[in-house]
Amino acid sequence: MWQDKLKEVIYILENSDVNEIDVTFWGRRFRVVKSAGVNVNSGPTPAVTITAASGASSVPEAAPTESAPETASSGEKILSPMPGTFYAASSPDTPPFVKKGDTVSEGDALCIIEAMKIMNEIESEQSGTIVEVLVENGNPVEYNQPLFVIEPS
Repeated sequence: MWQDKLKEVIYILENSDVNEIDVTFWGRRFRVVKSAGVNVNSGPTPAVTITAASGASSVPEAAPTESAPETASSGEKILSPMPGTFYAASSPDTPPFVKKGDTVSEGDALCIIEAMKIMNEIESEQSGTIVEVLVENGNPVEYNQPLFVIEPS
């Protein structure tokens, strides 16, 4: 069943300008990448590299740019309760709900995650100071991905 979905992902990759797709099907993570060193004249379709792993513990989740703030920051991580798109503010014209250095109380709005065209306001579960914002506005997030680092007060 997941093989059919993977074939669809490969087809989409081959017929688009996208160079890389990273998806998770039924607990297995797949990363499909067009090879950069392939001579386009050598064949009708570009070569595709597929890596697969089962279980979150065997797959490194953070990119090198994401791991640097996590190692430098102390405090507790606020995790995404769902996959979707991260928005730091309620609209593009308004300032973000929180930024680095802000003090928040339990129940304060931290961000919005859009999932299936529904805007879900994410609230703080504890009081403290925002040490780090780990996601940029408009970026996709996954379930349990760290969004903020908070120093409890």
